[in-house]
Amino acid sequence: MFQNIENIAFDRNCNVNGTQDFLRSIPCPIGQLCEDEDSPEHVVNGHQFTFFVLNTNQARFWYISLVSCYRSGVGDNCTWKSSSNENLNIDYDIWLANGNPFGPHRNPFEFQLSFDQQGTVEMYLGLLGLYLILVPLQVYAAVHQHHHVTRLYTTSLSLQLLFVFCSVVHMVKFAVDGVGWEILSTVGDVAHLFAQSLFMLLLLLLAKGWAITRTELTWKPLLFCVWLLYTLVGVLLYVWNRTEVDVIDDIDEYQTFPGWIILIFRLAIMVWFLYELRSTMLDENDRPKLRFYVHFGAGILVWFVYLPVVALIALQISALWRAKLLLGITSSADFLAYAIMAHLLWPTRSEQYFQLASESDPGEELEEFNEAPNNVPRPQKV
Repeated sequence: MFQNIENIAFDRNCNVNGTQDFLRSIPCPIGQLCEDEDSPEHVVNGHQFTFFVLNTNQARFWYISLVSCYRSGVGDNCTWKSSSNENLNIDYDIWLANGNPFGPHRNPFEFQLSFDQQGTVEMYLGLLGLYLILVPLQVYAAVHQHHHVTRLYTTSLSLQLLFVFCSVVHMVKFAVDGVGWEILSTVGDVAHLFAQSLFMLLLLLLAKGWAITRTELTWKPLLFCVWLLYTLVGVLLYVWNRTEVDVIDDIDEYQTFPGWIILIFRLAIMVWFLYELRSTMLDENDRPKLRFYVHFGAGILVWFVYLPVVALIALQISALWRAKLLLGITSSADFLAYAIMAHLLWPTRSEQYFQLASESDPGEELEEFNEAPNNVPRPQKV
């Protein structure tokens, strides 16, 4: 690496003709600038050294490499020597910013973020606004309905809101101080994982005709065991992705081995969904409900398939734009799926297809009245 750098990097002792300001020697004197900083006016206040990177033509990734070696000699006699055998403990605090720290005008949502993350704060804020509209509406609907379908969907939607809220707080704080709340980001990711898992469980239950064609489910142990297995595998793969995959790799989460496993599981759940939906439609004779199953299955099939397709397309997109593309498409598709489900489960519409009890359901009250012990039929005259 240093064979290429030493020819172009400026060094006051070894390469005074160097054109690039790449090298800094540490440790620096306490409370003073590093010895390589010969222009104090270019150093950001409160710091000991500053690197300026100017590239207005094309965004790219830049890295800082900390190497345990030093340069010895003068002029052409300079050589690199290793210092790995020296017992040194170095404390450092490096601040990376994307913009001119001396400039009076800068975007607060971009200055602390890498180029591939710029724009994500605005995306999360927009999503938060949408979910803050959708969740209260669904809570209102859940209060007026008494069924596990509504409760399950409301729980999944609430977890999705928690994910977006945690992401917004983390990203906004990161945009302010460049650190953020990593633990809050992790909580949001876990909430998103469980939200997706519960939503898939709801889709499988509806595909089996629960609350539409039948009120009782068959093969409950198998269904919930597979769902629990999918959830546990998702958690394990998330931990694997966060701990074992090198963050410096030029890949996204769906280009890792855990990511591919998640996509395969998603496609397997999709096949099972279609199988259960077909079996339910064979047992259904009501034409409006059959029409509902067709439209419902087509829409959910798109939701299942879009993520693997987008992951494949992302392979051909530069890493500078890939994360924003994935976030924009996945977030929009998930919100659209939740919004459509909220529309289907709305109290005034769900009566067309779903068998959901509501507060104003006279049939439920009549059934309770008929089962009351004091409801004894009076003798009639003949």
